[in-house]
Formats: sequence, structure tokens, C-alpha cells
Amino acid sequence: MRMDWKLLLNKTRLGREKDTVSEDIRSEYMRDWDRIVYSSAFRRLQDKTQVFPLAESDYVRTRLTHSIEVSSVGRSLGTLVGGFVAGQEGLDVSPQDFGNIVSTACLAHDIGNPPFGHSGEEAIRTWFRGSGEKYLDALSAHEREDFLNFEGNAQGFRILARLQNAVDRGGFQLTYAVLAAYMKYPRGSYPEAFEKKVVSEKKFGYYLHDKSSFVAIADGVGLIKKREGAYARHPLAFLMEAADDICYRVIDLEDGHRLGRVSFQETENLLKPIAISSGEDIARSSYAFIEDERGKVEYLRARAINNVIISVVEVFKSRYENIMAGRQEEDLTSLCEYADRLEDIKVVSKKHVYSAPNVLHVEAAGFEVLGGLLDKVVPALLLDEDTSTSADKKIVTIVPPQFTRGATPYEKMLAATDFVSGMTDSFAVTLFRRLRGIELPSG
Repeated sequence: MRMDWKLLLNKTRLGREKDTVSEDIRSEYMRDWDRIVYSSAFRRLQDKTQVFPLAESDYVRTRLTHSIEVSSVGRSLGTLVGGFVAGQEGLDVSPQDFGNIVSTACLAHDIGNPPFGHSGEEAIRTWFRGSGEKYLDALSAHEREDFLNFEGNAQGFRILARLQNAVDRGGFQLTYAVLAAYMKYPRGSYPEAFEKKVVSEKKFGYYLHDKSSFVAIADGVGLIKKREGAYARHPLAFLMEAADDICYRVIDLEDGHRLGRVSFQETENLLKPIAISSGEDIARSSYAFIEDERGKVEYLRARAINNVIISVVEVFKSRYENIMAGRQEEDLTSLCEYADRLEDIKVVSKKHVYSAPNVLHVEAAGFEVLGGLLDKVVPALLLDEDTSTSADKKIVTIVPPQFTRGATPYEKMLAATDFVSGMTDSFAVTLFRRLRGIELPSG
């Protein structure tokens, strides 16, 4: 069995399946990119932590700038691969269409992340496995897993496919091709028979509530079904993943140097073997004429990203038939010629960047803030008129109406996590302080 690009590039829009393709001079995939850029969900990423606290420096990257940079790398990867695929398959398709699909999927790749970085995901899981577990009693085993293993990737799919549109018809109403390329983990949360060591199955990508949308997309683009609820990745999802890997490895190191967590010497030693080939005369290169250390690191970062992009494209080409047959189960950056160098960067970043005291302080605060918000919001949304307290009723009035319409306990729980996980860092802290009586609104 082999996937077919005529299906993989499907321009059908979720929630508007009967519409004809627009005659707009923009491609359908470019229109998808525009829809995400102008959305409130994307805009909120400007106040969500990437690694360092947002007040640390006016230079530090947020989830928003990270997503834009990943999108840029994804466009390069997709366009280069698109030229190869078009020639390989004899397709009358522009390589830029491939680039636009990957770029758009990359733009949205973190859109479901809760406040406080990846620790925010763990904070929500921890609450449901602890004090919040009693609220899961009325749920099925599959429904329970959606909360016990809360996942930002699945929350992102939920935003894209459902939450953004108030009338609940396909969310952003993006093309099937872009939504499938976004699906880094094309499986549900239920744990039976999933292989955590397999790159496409180590996490899950959609909640049970959104399964029908996922299946429509997966079948619409012709993904290979591996078992009930799980499919092989869309080929371009490998490029979306690679773009993210490239950026967080190289750029997080640059941020670490900029904020004094990693010395210039160590940063240079890590980036130079990727950025500058062994046969290149560095004494004659423009690098030799850059006087300040920050400028040198920026130069090395740019060259390193470019070289890894080219190497990842070569890996895609060499693994092309495995990818098309749904047999590829390793990420592309781990197979590129710079894999060992990228792993060295990961080790240093883990030691000096991700473990910096201020980073750990934010992560610790995330557990307290998100747990505290769930303590208040979940019971308020679950309890009925007869059993809810006056305080619960006040909280319900604070929660925006779109999060108070759940009909079942499962839908009400989803609404609670939709509300809390969608907050920015600043709003989460402010609301937590106000619900605890620590701060009162001004004015």
C-alpha cells in the first residue's frame, strides 16, 4: 500500500466539504496560512512562554516568534521536497504548494499549548491524576484518557478543527491537506496497542470528541490506517516535525547564549561544525569580519539552520518510499548528517538552558496556577443549578459563554480544559490571583 499525492494534497475544507475550490489567486494553502495568522488563538502565543520567562529580556522568543520561525524553516523544507516529489511522481503541482502546506502546519504546531510551556501540559495532567480524578468517575475509559494524558497537540487539533468557529463547523475550516500535515501524532488517546517508541505514536493527536473530524481528514487525504484510531503520518508531517526540531535545537541555544546561560566559546564550538564545512577557509569568510559575539552566533545560527535543512531534505529523499508506504518510524533530524551535533546541543541546552533557575520557577508556578484554576473552574462547570454554590455560580458568569454549553460531563470537562489551556501566561496568573482573593480588579 502506498499513499497518493492526488489525495495527500486534498484542498477540501473541513466543515465546508460541499464548497467548490476558490478562484482566488492565492492558493488554498496560502489562505489557510492567512486564517491562522489573523486568529485570536495564534495571537495569544505572543504571551506564552517558549523557554525563558517573558520578562527576562526584550530579545527572548515567545511561542509566537518561535512559531513564525518554524513556519519559515518549514516553507524551505516543503518547497525543496516539493520539487523532488513533483519530479518523482510526474505531478503538475508547484513546489511552493508543498512549502505552503508545511509552513501553515508549522505556524499552527504550538497553537494548542497551554500557558507556561510544556510544563503547563504536565500541570493539567497532574491535576487530573490527583485532586481532579474524582471528577472523571462518570466518564468512559477512553474519555478519561483525554484528561489523564492531556496533550497540547490534541488541543491544537481541537482549536483548528472545532473551537475557532463559533458556529462549530470545522473551526478554522482549513484544507484537509494542511490539517493532516499538522497531525504529528495521528492517533487517539486510548492506550491499547500503541507503541511509545514509534515516533508517530509516542503521544496522541486528537480527543475522542474530535474523532469524527480526524477520521474524515485522514480518509480524505488517504492516510494508511494502522489500526482502529491510528494512522500513518502524512508525508509532510515529517517536515513539520523537522522544522520544529531544527528551531528549538539551534535557536534555543542562541537564546541561552544571549541571556548568558551558555558561554560564547561553548556556543561557537557547538554551532561551527554544523554551520561551516571542514574544507571552508574561515579566515576568508564573512564570519572572520564579525566583531561582536552576538553577531557571530547569529551568523552561525543562520548557516547551521540552512545546512540542516539541506541535510533533512536528503534524508526525506532517501526514505521516500518508506514514508509513502507508512513505514517510516524515525524522525528525519535524527537521521541527518548533523544528528550527533544536534544531540550535543540538546545535552547542553538541557543542562544550562532548560534547567536555568528562572525557567524552573516559571514551570513550578505553572503547576500552582493551572491546578488552582482547574480547582475552581471544573466543579463550577460540572455542578447543576441545585448543587452549585454561590461561588460556583459567580465563576460560571466569569467563564466566556462558549465554554459553558457542554451537555454531558465529558463535554463540560473539555470546556474547562479548553478555557484554561487557551489562556495566556499573564491572564492565567491574573485570574488565579483574583479567584484566590489575592488581587482585585482595578477600576
